[in-house]
This record gives sequence, structure tokens and C-alpha cells, in this order.
Amino acid sequence: MGKRSKRPIARENRHSLGGGFIERDESDLEEILESNQAPLFLVLDGVQDPHNLGACLRTADGAGVDAVIAPRNRAVGMTSTVSRISCGASESVPFIQVTNIVRTLKEMQKNGVWAVGTADGAEASSLYDVDFKGSMALVMGAEGKGLRRLTMETCDLVVKIPMMGKVDCLNVSVATGVCLYEALRQRGSSGRS
Repeated sequence: MGKRSKRPIARENRHSLGGGFIERDESDLEEILESNQAPLFLVLDGVQDPHNLGACLRTADGAGVDAVIAPRNRAVGMTSTVSRISCGASESVPFIQVTNIVRTLKEMQKNGVWAVGTADGAEASSLYDVDFKGSMALVMGAEGKGLRRLTMETCDLVVKIPMMGKVDCLNVSVATGVCLYEALRQRGSSGRS
């Protein structure tokens, strides 16, 4: 009789469609902007953990996000872990890695997209006081660090999630879920079904 391994075996991910990704080039952003009347984007400013990126992609898919945008450097890209954690969302939500988040946000703003950043700061408006209808980019910061200063300054508006307990912030993937589903609630039938 052989020895039993002490490491747990991961269960098969029945939701994944085969490990593919939809990675797009920066030039594809213009096409997405032109083809949607009121696009909803998720911008991740330096998320490092592949589990967080996978969870954000999964939530983005569920909320009808048109594309997820992240920096090419100093952030996690598409990996097999991201694909597995996304449960198939990496195969359906376009993922665009850009050279410069601030420049990309400014280009999006020129095309009528409002950039709504998130922060824990007291100066920020409540998430629930913001109108998420229309062309929007929800901008989420990195684990532990939040949004970088220039990214935050580029945003049209900065919001916070009201926290009632002793913990002062949420994990980036959880916060993304809260924010995207508030946007989806407000957008109603103007989003994808």
C-alpha cells in the first residue's frame, strides 16, 4: 500500500471552458468604445494576486462588463490560475493590458466615459450616492495600496464603500463585486441581459 499524500487535491473546475483567454490589444479598446452605447469597464490598477484577478473577471462577467483593463507592468496578467479561478470568465470577458493606465483613462474620458475610482478615504462620496448609468469605468486599486496617486487624480469621481464594522476595507475582488453590482442594479435593462 502506498503512502497517502498530505497535500489536498484540487477539484476539477466544471465551469471552465478549456483554459482560453480573451486578451485584447490596446487598439481594441477603441472598437469596444464605438460598438457600445453605454459601455461598462472595470479598470484594475495594479492587482497582483491571480486569485483576485480571476475573481474580478468572474464578477465582471456576471455584471456585464464590456472589458477589464489592467496595466501591462506591475500587475498580474492571464495565467492558468487566473483562468481556473475565473470559472470561464477569462474566456468571455475581454482583458486588455495597457502600457499606461492614466493615459488610457484620459482617452476613455475623451470618448465620454466617466472614470469612477474607489478609495477608503473620508473625502470620497458613498458608492450609493453615485449615478452609474451611462458610459462608466470603475477603477479599483491594488491589494493593500489602493489606487496610485495619478490614477486617483485622473478619475472624475472617487467613491467609497460604507463600512459599518471594525474592518476599514474589503479585499479588492469583494469590493469589485459590491461596486459592479451596484452599477448593474442602477443600469437595469441598459446593461447586457
